[in-house]
Amino acid sequence: MGRTYIVEETVGQYLSNINLQGKAFVSGLLIGQCSSQKDYVILATRTPPKKEQSENLKHPKAKLDNLDEEWATEHAYQVSRMLPGGLLVLGVFIITTLELANDFQNALRRLMFAVEKSINRKRLWNFTEEEVSERVTLHICASTKKIFCRTYDIHDPKSSARPADWKYQSGLSSSWLSLECTVHINIHIPLSATSVSYTLEKNTKNGLTRWAKEIENGVYLINGQVKDEDCDLLEGQLLNSDHRSTATVQICSGSVNLKGAVKCRAYIHSSKPKVKDAVQAVKRDILNTVADRCEILFEDLLLNEIPEKKDSEKEFHILPHRVFIPLPGSTVMLCDYKFDDEPAEEIRDHFMEMLDHAIQIEDLKIAEEINTACMSSSMNSQASLDNTDDEQPKQPIKTTMLLKIQQNIGVIAAFTVAVLAAGISFHYFTD
Repeated sequence: MGRTYIVEETVGQYLSNINLQGKAFVSGLLIGQCSSQKDYVILATRTPPKKEQSENLKHPKAKLDNLDEEWATEHAYQVSRMLPGGLLVLGVFIITTLELANDFQNALRRLMFAVEKSINRKRLWNFTEEEVSERVTLHICASTKKIFCRTYDIHDPKSSARPADWKYQSGLSSSWLSLECTVHINIHIPLSATSVSYTLEKNTKNGLTRWAKEIENGVYLINGQVKDEDCDLLEGQLLNSDHRSTATVQICSGSVNLKGAVKCRAYIHSSKPKVKDAVQAVKRDILNTVADRCEILFEDLLLNEIPEKKDSEKEFHILPHRVFIPLPGSTVMLCDYKFDDEPAEEIRDHFMEMLDHAIQIEDLKIAEEINTACMSSSMNSQASLDNTDDEQPKQPIKTTMLLKIQQNIGVIAAFTVAVLAAGISFHYFTD
């Protein structure tokens, strides 16, 4: 028996309203959440056409082989940045003319695997063995409106298609749980004599990969309490936690520092969610939002051809703020990123281009404070190899994330924190 996809009714309306306008096909993404029993689709968005495609795709015959996978996968990667914790690109859809009704499967299969590869290429986390590894492909004939729903195992490139059920439901995500937390990060990335010659981007990515392990091993509080991960999220038993952090000393030629407070948000379906599902969604949102902001900054520096500073010069960059956008008829909010000097109109237009949904500027909710503060780190020549977290940490300064690069600082203490405590609050929405 194949998987069942429970689909928001507005997704069906959106797909029905797509007009080929003389083109051979239109493809796009299906967005939602996986669970062990069934998957939930709450949003669909078409891949925006290239300007030069407007004339090339007016001849319907034999055009599926010419599907621009590079363009479609880049769209998928951009959209994946706009998804909070708990949401994924679950698969792809394609709407074709009647002439191509029997010629879609190979193209759709290739597109699905290409999209998954594109999204995964820069993630700081990996799927667990217990998670669902099937992704969906949906084909719709524009003339007959007939639907073909199939899944493939993304872990097996040679996997064969399996039939799946596609069922519509109204108000699907109107009662989903919303999980929120603020994480005050202070990521110190020491640079050895060898790595100091690498690019800023490479050094930052290497450091974030190490930091991701700390996040994975962190202790997370649900509404101020530690709960058994196998318990229901709304009931879970309390646990006692006793954890340590460790510190090591490393000789360095420089460092990269990431500091500030990041707003994280995740969503979980309301059908008996487990504590571990909530924690996993929040962990991944923390990792995604930090990595995505760094990636956007590097793209901006490259686009504006801003050179990196050399030798002992200090370099500061403000990372973009997170902006949340409500999804109509749902408790779910999607997100985007905004630099201080970037007008709200650009965020609105980017949202429209990537997700094909119109929004109002007043709907944009900037998650973090606009004003930023520079925080200098203390550089110690040595550090204890073991220290406990018995003392309460000082209240951190509320600030947006700041990327600080410092060269030639000599001997520093590089801390590797084994566990991280982050508080998560969740809200349950009902009618």
